[in-house]
Amino acid sequence: MTELLHPVDGIPEVVASERELTTAATAIAAGQGPIGIDAERASGFRYGQRAYLVQLRREGAGTWLIDPIACPDLTPIAEAIGGAEWILHAATQDLPCLAEVGLRPRQLFDTELAARLLGLPRVGLAAVVEHYLGVTMAKEHSAADWSTRPLPEPWLRYAALDVEVLDELRNLMGVDLAKSGKAQWAREEFDALLSWSPTIRVDPWRRTSGLTTLKTRRGYAIVRELWHARDEIAQDRDISVSRILPDRALIDIALAAPRRVDELPSGHGAIRRFARQWVAAVVAALNLPEDDLPLRQLPAEGPPPARTWAEKNPVAAARLSATRAELAAFAEEHSVPIENVCSPEPLRRVVWSPPATWDEASFVDALGEIGVRSWQAEIVAPLLVAAFAAHP
Repeated sequence: MTELLHPVDGIPEVVASERELTTAATAIAAGQGPIGIDAERASGFRYGQRAYLVQLRREGAGTWLIDPIACPDLTPIAEAIGGAEWILHAATQDLPCLAEVGLRPRQLFDTELAARLLGLPRVGLAAVVEHYLGVTMAKEHSAADWSTRPLPEPWLRYAALDVEVLDELRNLMGVDLAKSGKAQWAREEFDALLSWSPTIRVDPWRRTSGLTTLKTRRGYAIVRELWHARDEIAQDRDISVSRILPDRALIDIALAAPRRVDELPSGHGAIRRFARQWVAAVVAALNLPEDDLPLRQLPAEGPPPARTWAEKNPVAAARLSATRAELAAFAEEHSVPIENVCSPEPLRRVVWSPPATWDEASFVDALGEIGVRSWQAEIVAPLLVAAFAAHP
């Protein structure tokens, strides 16, 4: 199988000045059709998820590589694109960092999401390219530190190739979506991405690995203060949080609960390097009044875990089981992952707290109110009607 090694137009120079940005915008505005877009970040190296390279390719305009650190406002590019369709792979990974530099789509096509709807066994870009174009792509630079300057030529080659294939992929996948009767499914999913934003987590410190080894609310308070101290250090130094101190070390400090530097546990260099910050965080937590300590477990929202339904509400458990079975059969028949037809959470919510009337229209409305797309609701609603009829 042929390996895709060289961009058809060569490796473009990186746009790193306002004058070059104007040139790029003019070329992109003069191009035709949709535009392939990608972004490279420095996850695991730098704080946050900002873009360190933006790649664009459009018919008639060629490929452009833009340095968003040198050119932090890409509004001229957004104006050049106008209402043209974006083509991205795994859009939710790139949309936030692209929005930060002024790029927001008015319509889009996500090749990863299309691959899921089409039932491809592997949905990474290299796998989808291999499936449709019969060529292989090297992905060895995907996890590189893209904040590096200047960017090495092999990395730029990789970045240019990532957008070179998107237009052809979009056309071929669009045909398959239409042939399989999934074009409307895809359009609704793509349209939903236009207003998508990352979930803002309540108490993100609760995701600290090993948190449950702490058995007191005071211990949880210490982890909370340490988590925020680590985040502040990482942000100030523009370093990935994981490179400041691993979760395991936070838990070790919390278990020791040191009030002095010499009481800190050993085992990680950053414990000593930022010793005063860690001790200050621990002392702040130790001095909190009881009423200000975090709960070890937040009150549950929504229905209880499905594993408890058989005991708490056996009829609801039977309805859920019946619906899941039919949903799995539908997903298998149509070669689509079951979670793309309906994710578990909204299904549990509707079965646990159903509408007053158990007909299709009522279930469609109930599902729509909690974010289920129209195409999904139209598939799931009849299954719910049947399950509720079988288990009144």
